[in-house]
Amino acid sequence: MKKLSILFVFLIGVMQVAVAATKAEGDKAYQENKFEDAIKIYESVLTEQGESADLYYNLGNCYYKTKNIAKAVLNYERALLLKPGDADIRFNLDLARSKTVDQVTPTTEVFIVTWTKSLTNLMSEKAWGTTGIMAFLLLLAGLALYIFGNRILWKKIGFVGAVVFLIVCVCSNIFAAEQKDKVVNRVGAIVTAPTITVKSTPNESGTDLFVLHEGTKVYIEDNSMKGWKEIRLEDGKEGWLPTSSIEVI
Repeated sequence: MKKLSILFVFLIGVMQVAVAATKAEGDKAYQENKFEDAIKIYESVLTEQGESADLYYNLGNCYYKTKNIAKAVLNYERALLLKPGDADIRFNLDLARSKTVDQVTPTTEVFIVTWTKSLTNLMSEKAWGTTGIMAFLLLLAGLALYIFGNRILWKKIGFVGAVVFLIVCVCSNIFAAEQKDKVVNRVGAIVTAPTITVKSTPNESGTDLFVLHEGTKVYIEDNSMKGWKEIRLEDGKEGWLPTSSIEVI
């Protein structure tokens, strides 16, 4: 049993080295301006090892360099989904979006909604979860200080601290749940077809509503029709697109 454990640990180490080497090869190809080679390597690592914000970010950079704006936007969006508070990802995403044909103006929101979304997107699910755990521990410390403190001042500090950390703990868990829901139930998608006409119904005979171009972000409203998706733009426009014309973030 001990030998098997040692062998298992050894194999894990070998696999980790292999993955690191593969990513290193992708980084090297990128630095040497061999962007097509870097794309193949990064996509291979993502397929074999699962999602990574850093890999999606690097992949987005490669696609941007090769002027594939739709794929660049798609991978920046995926990176931002996993690491929403990263300023570099958000900057490059905005830069790539500025190169797209369709410049969609989002509908106006109530200030508190916009502020809450911005606050939620400061950190990822894991970071908010960690913040919630720390706030809970500090909440317990505040309660202990309030219950066992031998001075009025310490009791007041403990009580106020407990209330503050209770709020932080609750909010952190709510934000973590929202971020997890975004990752698990992905409704965002990017148009990958050069040009596509949005229809009023899920078939080619439907009325033409408007035209979208590659790189535009849409939100999937209805997933029930085979071969078609009902989508919504950030400005509120809705319609149907062929499934093959978009790729889910």
